[in-house]
Formats: sequence, C-alpha cells, structure tokens
Amino acid sequence: MPPTRLAPRKSPVQARAVETRARILDAARTVFAEHGYSAGTTNRIADEAGMSVGSLYQYFPNKDAILVELVRDHIEDGTARVLAALATAGAADLPDLVRAVVTAMVAVHADDRRLHQVLFEESPRPPELLAQLRELEDGAVAVLAERLRHDRPDLDSPALVARITVVTIESLVHRLVASDRPLDTDRFVAEVTRMVDCYLTRR
Repeated sequence: MPPTRLAPRKSPVQARAVETRARILDAARTVFAEHGYSAGTTNRIADEAGMSVGSLYQYFPNKDAILVELVRDHIEDGTARVLAALATAGAADLPDLVRAVVTAMVAVHADDRRLHQVLFEESPRPPELLAQLRELEDGAVAVLAERLRHDRPDLDSPALVARITVVTIESLVHRLVASDRPLDTDRFVAEVTRMVDCYLTRR
C-alpha cells in the first residue's frame, strides 16, 4: 500500500463518487500540464474541477497523492497499449514487432509531453509504482526474449539482448518523445526500429 500521505482517502464505489474522482484527476492533468508541479496546487485543481478544496480533500489528502494516481493511470495505460501492440503484431516479422512496440510507447508519451515531465521528473514515486514499471518492462522483455529464441536460436543470451533492446527503446522514448523539443514521431519510430533491427540481426 502507498504511504498514508500518498494514498487516496477513499476508493469510490457509487457512480457519483467515481465521476467526482475522475473529474479531480482530469482537472489535475490540466493544472499540472499548464502550471507544473510547484504551482499545481490543490486550490487550482479544485477550481479546475469546479469544487471546493474541502471536497477535493475528501478524496485525496494532498497533491502528491493525486500525482501518484496519475502516474498509476499512466502506467496502466502504457501497459495496455504495449500488450495490445504485441498481441496485434502476433507472428509478424521481428522488425514489425519492434515497430509496433515503439509506436505504442510513442503514443503513450506523446499525448501530453509537459504532463509526462511533471509525472516522471517531479512527482514522488513510491515503491509499488516502481514495481509496476519494472513489471511492464519485464513483460516486454519476456515476450521479446521468447521471439528471439524462436527466430534466432543461434543467439547467445537472448534474455540480455531483449533487456538491452527494451531499455534502449524506453530510454529513447523518454529522452526524445517526452521532451519539449520538436520531433517528427513517424521518423523517430522508423529510425529507432531500424537501429534495433540492425542490433538484433547483425549479432
């Protein structure tokens, strides 16, 4: 469980409470993207959500708890998109599989670059969120390692090669896509796919 100061005050069950919680999180996305972490106060979030700050505190004890929920939502969205891309690629050639994963990760991080910076550069990340990130990485590594064992039975250390590949893709996406620099994402996907393909096929 998250530390008390980072845990939501309650998990809504009734439809109205669920809607209110979602409204708070949507408002927080807007506020943090526009104002950053320091100026993204609970008062601003409450104003954006159209409620009193007292009502907001019924759901979250502070803005860090809201940020943790946004990070968790981001991780779950990323996991779903990557798994969907892997399922869709299926038995496709290895370059097509890599392209599908890169495209999915770019889509996750290109939606709102400024919000992503706040979430992953400024917000607290308790151990259970870090564990979720590792789980996502491990899942992608396992799928790629299995494909490498099938497609490249001569390859030494397929698990290590898969780990290097996944971490490289993830690092490039975070460094370039989730930044405020202009980027041609289609070109980025093509270049990263080409780079990874060269690494995997020329070993």
